[in-house]
Amino acid sequence: MIGDRRTGGVVGGERWRLCLAGAGNVGAGFLALLRDRHADLVGRYGVDLSVVGVAELGGAAVDPAGLDLAHLTSALADGTPLAALPGVGRPGASAADALRECAPDVLLGATPVDLTDGEPGLGLVRAALASGTHVVLADKGPLALAYDELAAASDLGAGWAEPDDRPYLRFSATVAGALPVVNLGLRDFAGEEILRLEGVFNGTSQYVLRAMESGTGFGEALADTQRRGIAEADPSLDVDGHDAAFKLLITANSVLGARAGLADVEITGIRGVTQDAVRAAGEAGERIVPLAVAERSGDGYRLRVGPEALPADHPLARLHPDEMGVVFHASQVRRISAASLEPHPEPASAAMLRDVLDIIRTQAKRREGPCPS
Repeated sequence: MIGDRRTGGVVGGERWRLCLAGAGNVGAGFLALLRDRHADLVGRYGVDLSVVGVAELGGAAVDPAGLDLAHLTSALADGTPLAALPGVGRPGASAADALRECAPDVLLGATPVDLTDGEPGLGLVRAALASGTHVVLADKGPLALAYDELAAASDLGAGWAEPDDRPYLRFSATVAGALPVVNLGLRDFAGEEILRLEGVFNGTSQYVLRAMESGTGFGEALADTQRRGIAEADPSLDVDGHDAAFKLLITANSVLGARAGLADVEITGIRGVTQDAVRAAGEAGERIVPLAVAERSGDGYRLRVGPEALPADHPLARLHPDEMGVVFHASQVRRISAASLEPHPEPASAAMLRDVLDIIRTQAKRREGPCPS
């Protein structure tokens, strides 16, 4: 059994215990960020974020007293297996094993995306929420495949006027790294009718198309994104449109209330885009971008992902090769756009930290209770 965390974490200057599942680019970046910012977080926010467990393929490192982040990040940089770390290594331990042993306040999910069943991330999130553990996700799979279920098991399943003791679920890192797509949609369009949402949500596809404009071949540009850690060793999720589809689906369900599944998203990748097509678009005063669109249609939304030519003055056509962006069109607030420069995976790591701090702040408000009348 995982220890029951329904009482939540601790606030003020006390300690919040974190367990990280997945030590790839984003997970390792989060650990490095926490290592570098720990003193500032204590001083500025009064919170001590202590990593008590980290799991990767083949093993884990666990220490209820808190893992040494300098040693941990050094081991990951050197390629040393976490299971081999003296005293804290757990050979053969899975992320679920680490979660059970740690009984943390917050589970951080950064495992690889699985298109079929969402595992191991989905099972981890289910177990964490069932035990009252708060969850922060960078892994898109669980939300893309089971958003309604996970939202219902978390604070997202309660109305604003009906607070309860369900654990918190945050996932801003799942949609275009640090770009505040979900936060912007939920907060700044609260009470609004969003008519259309447009986004460039996949950094790999954006970079490749922009490189093709300068004459770089598709394969060469793609290899460069892999070298920089933007694309995975298998880039098919990126260039075939599935990564952007996952992000659009999460946004549609969480922000628009679309109640959609992957089968509802029309998906086209960028493999079929030729340099001739890119050149022709430029000559016509347009630019081909890897566009994700949710557009109001009757009582719901039509969802699609694929390369489209936009006028050169469109906010998403003006993006830098390393930028991602979003544009909201609504009935009263006619248009709001945002962009983020993300040449490396670190912004997604920063988004995870942002979500952890949001949970701590929200927990503190919950404990304070309603203001006396």
